[in-house]
Amino acid sequence: MASAAGKQTSKSSSKPGSSGGSGGGGGSGGAANSLSGSGAAVSLSGSLNKKKKPFLGMPAPLGYVPGLGRGATGFTTRSDIGPARDANDPVDDRHAPPGKRTVGDQMKKNQADDDDEDLNDTNYDEFNGYAGSLFSSGPYEKDDEEADAIYAALDKRMDERRKERREQREKEEIEKYRMERPKIQQQFSDLKRKLAEVTEEEWLSIPEVGDARNKRQRNPRYEKLTPVPDSFFAKHLQSGDNHTTVDPRQGQFGGLNTPFPGGLNTPYPGGMTPGLMTPGTGELDMRKIGQARNTLMDMRLSQVSDSVSGQTVVDPKGYLTDLNSMIPTHGGDISDIKKARLLLKSVRETNPHHPPAWIASARLEEVTGKLQVARNLIMKGTEMCPKSEDVWLEAARLQPGDTAKAVVAQAVRHLPQSVRIYIRAAELETDVRAKKRVLRKALENVSKSVRLWKTAVELEEPEDARIMLSRAVECCPTSVELWLALARLETYENARRVLNKARENIPTDRHIWITAAKLEEANGNTQMVEKIIDRAITSLRANGVEINREQWIQDAEECDKAGSVATCQAVIRAVIGIGIEEEDCKHTWMEDAESCVAHGALECARAIYAHALQQFPSKKSVWLRAAYFEKNHGTRESLEALLQRAVAHCPKAEVLWLMGAKSKWLAGDVPAARSILALAFQANPNSEEIWLAAVKLESENNEYERARRLLAKARSSAPTARVFMKSVKLEWVLGNIDAAQELCTEALKHYEDFPKLWMMRGQIEEQSGSTDKAREAYNQGLKKCPQSIPLWLLLSRLEEKAGQLTRARAILEKSRLKNPQNPELWLESVRLEYRAGLKNIANTLMAKALQECPNSGILWAEAVFLEARPQRKTKSVDALKKCEHDPHVLLAVAKLFWSERKITKAREWFLRTVKIEPDLGDAWAFFYKFELQHGTEEQQEEVHRRCENAEPRHGELWCAESKHVLNWQKKIGEILVLVAAKIKNTF
Repeated sequence: MASAAGKQTSKSSSKPGSSGGSGGGGGSGGAANSLSGSGAAVSLSGSLNKKKKPFLGMPAPLGYVPGLGRGATGFTTRSDIGPARDANDPVDDRHAPPGKRTVGDQMKKNQADDDDEDLNDTNYDEFNGYAGSLFSSGPYEKDDEEADAIYAALDKRMDERRKERREQREKEEIEKYRMERPKIQQQFSDLKRKLAEVTEEEWLSIPEVGDARNKRQRNPRYEKLTPVPDSFFAKHLQSGDNHTTVDPRQGQFGGLNTPFPGGLNTPYPGGMTPGLMTPGTGELDMRKIGQARNTLMDMRLSQVSDSVSGQTVVDPKGYLTDLNSMIPTHGGDISDIKKARLLLKSVRETNPHHPPAWIASARLEEVTGKLQVARNLIMKGTEMCPKSEDVWLEAARLQPGDTAKAVVAQAVRHLPQSVRIYIRAAELETDVRAKKRVLRKALENVSKSVRLWKTAVELEEPEDARIMLSRAVECCPTSVELWLALARLETYENARRVLNKARENIPTDRHIWITAAKLEEANGNTQMVEKIIDRAITSLRANGVEINREQWIQDAEECDKAGSVATCQAVIRAVIGIGIEEEDCKHTWMEDAESCVAHGALECARAIYAHALQQFPSKKSVWLRAAYFEKNHGTRESLEALLQRAVAHCPKAEVLWLMGAKSKWLAGDVPAARSILALAFQANPNSEEIWLAAVKLESENNEYERARRLLAKARSSAPTARVFMKSVKLEWVLGNIDAAQELCTEALKHYEDFPKLWMMRGQIEEQSGSTDKAREAYNQGLKKCPQSIPLWLLLSRLEEKAGQLTRARAILEKSRLKNPQNPELWLESVRLEYRAGLKNIANTLMAKALQECPNSGILWAEAVFLEARPQRKTKSVDALKKCEHDPHVLLAVAKLFWSERKITKAREWFLRTVKIEPDLGDAWAFFYKFELQHGTEEQQEEVHRRCENAEPRHGELWCAESKHVLNWQKKIGEILVLVAAKIKNTF
């Protein structure tokens, strides 16, 4: 623009006829020039600003390639790829395989790689496209990676949507496949179980499997090899002939004799051949070969021989075994051993008077099998460290018999006060008299050693031991063990003196006092026991000894196990209250008593209970624990004496009265039981428990009229639902159905929300054959008591018995709606389907039940046996994970082992079950049935006795028998036998 303005001004100034205005024109022209000059300056600065781009100085964007916009990329120059080469030029790799040794071969190979993609129509699919990727040869950039990640996420999402259906389909296919083609193990499982029924005669009569091979295969003819004499080799050594037979003349002329007078000489003497001929004369020296072989064997034997006192210990027969025993058993690498050996050598040289270095070096050589090197090292160690007890003991350990004794004798000269060396010397002696001699010599030098005195005394006879102990306590007056050992060997009077001296010398030890008390008890002075223990507590406290309650109780338990009952009880009474707060006394004492029972110290527990009852005479819980202790571990007389004292202190405790009456009744003393119940009536008038106990006492002793009168009196004075129920039950079991129904109707007027009355009414009608009335009774009961599980179960079983399976199923579904998460209802539903033969529905219901009640033992126990036999063990493991301490699961595992004939394991699990829940009658019944089949008479009697003591009351099978009207008077043992007889081994 500036140049254009200049041109215009110059043109206007050069026009003709413009001279008159030259001055003005010149002025205007100068002004125009000046303006045009300023405009040019502005336009220049603007053009400079436009050239400066805003992205200068900033990092390039991702994926930017310089020159890509103007096409200045993608070309290659010769400098990039090197000089041009002919196709026949060799490649740079001198060791290239054939087919790749020229440039042309390499180019063909690269072209073949590029043409690997098959883009034929046969390789094209309408939906998936080509089998390979069309762009696999292209660069893999970041956007490709992002696209692949998105597609992978989509595939994963779609796969998750179909996962359940796919897994279900696969599971069904596997089950169908297993049903069509079961495993060989499953096919023969029934036959394997039947093997248990095969008798020994049948087993022996099974024929042996014959050998189907032919005669040549059964009796292979091995190649016969005949040894060839040396003359044969000598004769044919230089000839190139091959002979497969022996010359008959060799046998005729006696082996090595040949028809040639030269004997072993060949027809061409002096000809040298490789092989067995000597280089000088060409003669075969077989004698030297034998000598060399013998020499080689002697060398090998001398390497493994271990000469002791000039006699070899190599066993020719066990030669290979000896070679194997030479293999080091250190378990480390050879290089590690060399490093350790070098390191220990450096330690020994640096500090030769350091005993652990010598011991470690010797043990290293011993471990690696170099016993003699170890012995030499440790003997060198004894020279360098003569005052080290450990080095001498290690040397004695490594040396054999007599040498070890010499080493110990040398050690004694250097260390005359070492107790361990004297003990080692005594151990090395085999004769008892020699041991005594060594120990007495040791005691002359080290008379203050308790260990030496104890070792020496153990070798002596009782009389000599007593004399030695009297000297020992003079030398070691602070050793409690020596004093007590001397007191045990002395007479009563001398023992008392010994213990008194011991107390003077050791006033801070409790064992001396306890031993003194036991001594007095053993000699009949029981009145002194209490005084000695009290004096012991006082004396020990005076000497600053802290009375540790736990230690004293442990001493009391040891006295109990040793039979010193009075001492044990005295110790308990003296220390039971030490260090306990008053509010913690009862709780702590009960724990102590249980601990003593667990340790088998029954007298200690009895003493603790006696002391607790003195302190808490009105505590019903303490009396109950003491009564249960006497019931389980005491006699009937001790239990009754305790209960008499208990009811005197706690007359309102009904359970104590009932325990006393039951004890008298079990002993056969019915009048005494009645008198106890009469006294209980006076103390607890109108008590339901005592009324029912009196009724049970009379009914069990066949005094039915008296029982009826008692129940009538109870209904009038203390009418409760239980009293009415017992009244109905008595009439029912005695066969008075009409009276029972009348009483039941009357009871339901007062207690219509008591489910047992409805249950009894329905069962009575069911027994009479009136199914409709029973159904009506159950339905009315469920209206009043919808939470009663037994009522639902009775109604469903009634419908099932009547053949109304659908109605029974509907009843159970309704019950589950009204009582959610109830395992008994779920179990009955599963069993209903199983009894109907619908195993698939039963398995489905069991899965739902375990989802709703995952911690139910009865459901898991049933689920174990719903599975096929191969899967039961896995199911039982799952059940134990969920319900580890549930008795039903433990019982199921025991039955599982029983079904697999694992008798020992089954017995262990049965014992575990009855221990964890002794009230489960089913467990006792299965256990008894198991022992009837696989146990001895003693084991059967043991289970029977333990079951009677446990008095179980619960269990499905147990209650079915114990509550049956025909078994109402049967004892626990009789019911056990009945239930066991009903059990069938169908699991």
